[in-house]
Amino acid sequence: MSHQATAELTVYADYVCPFCYLGYVSLDSYRTERDGPLAVHWQPFDLRASQRRPDGTIDHDVDTGKDEEYYEEARKNVERLADQYGVDMVQNLSKDIDSYDAQRVGLRASEQYPDRFDTFHRGVFDALWEDGRDIGEQSVLASVAEQADLPDGFVAETLADDASADQLDEAFAAAQSRRITGVPTFVFGEHAARGAVPPEHLRRLVEGA
Repeated sequence: MSHQATAELTVYADYVCPFCYLGYVSLDSYRTERDGPLAVHWQPFDLRASQRRPDGTIDHDVDTGKDEEYYEEARKNVERLADQYGVDMVQNLSKDIDSYDAQRVGLRASEQYPDRFDTFHRGVFDALWEDGRDIGEQSVLASVAEQADLPDGFVAETLADDASADQLDEAFAAAQSRRITGVPTFVFGEHAARGAVPPEHLRRLVEGA
């Protein structure tokens, strides 16, 4: 009896991106329908990069080049996809919340507790987009970590360790070097798909069908 090789998909995503949340909903649907195993690897991306000060905080006065017309169109697209994918979101955009600390914790969890990472990872998305909680708050991250059965104090210890910030910055730089310019971006081998694409698009990306 032969063993089917596990396919590997990489997802570049930032928690504050509503399309990333929706992209994972689409990915869940595809994985449910898929016959063979599929390993999914998350790679961090800094959606707030143009606003980030050297100390890591966000400068909300920076001109990002996105006006109210852009945000209104984005809101409509989020609402359309949420309806298409059958999910309820308490908000469709989040311009003020920063995911930097959440990504620090997520990256550390993916390395130290890979069996619990996905629960934490998806829990952060759910906390923001389904519950409307501020994932920039340490207390919120600690609550999500507890639900994911991460060790007591894991969030506080990670955020107190400057190495976790350095590691995340390296991951951001790696995404830039690979010419990832927006999220979500799904990468399979030499091919990629960008945006909260439907399950059938992910199937074509992975299976070439």
